[in-house]
Amino acid sequence: MLGVFLMTAGLGFFYGGLVRDTNIINTMMMSVVSMGIVTLTWVVFGFSWAFGENNAVIGNFDYALFMDLDMKMWGDSGLPGLAFACFQMTFAIIASAIISGSLVERMRFSAYAVLLTLWSLLIYAPLCHWVWGGGWIGEMGVLDFAGGTVVHISSGVSGYVAGAIVGPRRHVEKELGPANAPFVILGASLLWFGWLGFNGGSALSVSDGLAARAVATTLIAAASSMMAWLLIERIMNGKPSSVGAAVGAVAGLVCITPAAGFVTPGWSIAVGLLGAPWCYASVALLNKIHYVDDTLDAMGLHGMGGIAGAILTGLFAVDGGLIYTGSFVLLGKQIAGAMAGVAFSAVGTAIIVFVMRLFMKLRVPEDQEFSGVDEHTHGESFSTRSPFKKNSAAEHTESSESDVC
Repeated sequence: MLGVFLMTAGLGFFYGGLVRDTNIINTMMMSVVSMGIVTLTWVVFGFSWAFGENNAVIGNFDYALFMDLDMKMWGDSGLPGLAFACFQMTFAIIASAIISGSLVERMRFSAYAVLLTLWSLLIYAPLCHWVWGGGWIGEMGVLDFAGGTVVHISSGVSGYVAGAIVGPRRHVEKELGPANAPFVILGASLLWFGWLGFNGGSALSVSDGLAARAVATTLIAAASSMMAWLLIERIMNGKPSSVGAAVGAVAGLVCITPAAGFVTPGWSIAVGLLGAPWCYASVALLNKIHYVDDTLDAMGLHGMGGIAGAILTGLFAVDGGLIYTGSFVLLGKQIAGAMAGVAFSAVGTAIIVFVMRLFMKLRVPEDQEFSGVDEHTHGESFSTRSPFKKNSAAEHTESSESDVC
């Protein structure tokens, strides 16, 4: 659980290193604040809506405010109810934080906080129920070991849709990032470490070898994806980069997430080798759509990586996979489940953001966007070397609305 919680800090470093140095603090805060917001929404209603036993669509209020969870064991997992609820909370937190990758450098912090609150309750919790809480996707037989659909498809697609509605960055042609490659490497390393708990812990037990398989396949897929990504960079750009190594590892981690406990270590190599070019091509193609600015490629890595992982699970799963059975039944279910996650996340997020736009401003003022939002929003600056440093928050006080939440 603690390792999974650390993933959100890792994501903050990973994302923070990829932006301009005048936006590092705001970008990292967009990850960190999810720990506060989503913890509270999960405790109040989120967990109960996700795992309450009611129907195939949504849970109930039985576990609101974690009611009675300290007095019961969770099913046949052998875990106290509170431990299970807190473990699942870390999934909701990291999923919500991933959305920021499509929105950084231009969205108001206050608007982002509102978005996380609504999204964690109205999109994440119902989709989690559909897959893991006794809902219709899980009952259909779709396999999602640790959140390919629940976490990565939902957050990647939602971020992309929200980013499309908010609009692209105005300064993108003057892009100066990534500002800090070591931050990216540190963030990816923390994510890789936390992912072992993310996937391995989803077995909920160490007694039957399932957790060990999930840990092994997670390590192997990330490694093979990293090496495949570096080879692609070497072929396409002439040089393998440190940022590419970090991004490649994350791509493999995303792709193995739905399959981790269902495939053998040998097939996890294939998951990484196939996932890397899929995500690389997805990022390249999505970046050509200039009217949608997926700032840090949340859709290309997480959304498309989650889709790839769902499909590859249908191919390589020991029980029911096409490679083992010659049957397309599981593969068809995997595709259907992934597309359901895409559709629900896209439509639901669009409704939330359009409604928000009726009541509040979503974007920072243009001058703040150009100079960087750190000082304007948080009163802090990461670097004193910024070429925009002279445009301090104080100089814009009269002309720009404050964006402090």
